[in-house]
Amino acid sequence: MSQEKISVYNLADLKNTSDDAIPNYLNSLKFTQSHRLTDVRLAIGYSALAVAVACFLWDRKLGFDDTKYYSAVAVLVYFVLNVALSLWSRNVEGATVYVGTSPSKETVSIATSAEKYTPIYNVEITITSPNAKTAPQKVALSRPFSEWFDSAGTFVAAPFQTMFATAVPAIGQADPKHVALATATAQPASTAASETAYSPAILDILAKASAADSSYVSGSDKPVIATGSVGKKGGKRRKA
Repeated sequence: MSQEKISVYNLADLKNTSDDAIPNYLNSLKFTQSHRLTDVRLAIGYSALAVAVACFLWDRKLGFDDTKYYSAVAVLVYFVLNVALSLWSRNVEGATVYVGTSPSKETVSIATSAEKYTPIYNVEITITSPNAKTAPQKVALSRPFSEWFDSAGTFVAAPFQTMFATAVPAIGQADPKHVALATATAQPASTAASETAYSPAILDILAKASAADSSYVSGSDKPVIATGSVGKKGGKRRKA
């Protein structure tokens, strides 16, 4: 598996690569990802497209005079669908990049953001227990991208995974080795950020180790969790 490098000065690339790593990581821990938010958005979008195509076809075939009332209705439906799509994307889906169920049946929802010109990855995690009487738990994290990107722009999985495994019990339970890694490498400090801090030199070493490990198991059918690259699924990109 090859290592893909990005520009460490491109905030959008930093965020998008980090966002793409979340489902890769959690799905490898046997989380069951929910695509409901994306499916609804696509359904609304394709419905609006279908209305526009139908309007074009019947106008081309029958002429404007015979279809003007149908076209007026189609324009109204198209407008309503686009308003619905905007409201869904802004108010429901928002900045959510992952929704999934852990092996312990807890629902984990992750939303991310990054302010312009600020290389800080902001993560809001909501954990919902299968017990309806238990209130959802919220975890907020803010970490610099430099904690899991080395100086060459290579994504280093270990500190990124450590951040989530340490902060979210449902993830830590599925990936205890990264919780242990956080405990072993953390320096005694008053701030939580020290738990996942890695020096640039350590990041370079981890990146090289990831490349060596991935090439060693390239012929194996076992999933590789801590890799030095992040797969881009479906060409989907989000704006930072």
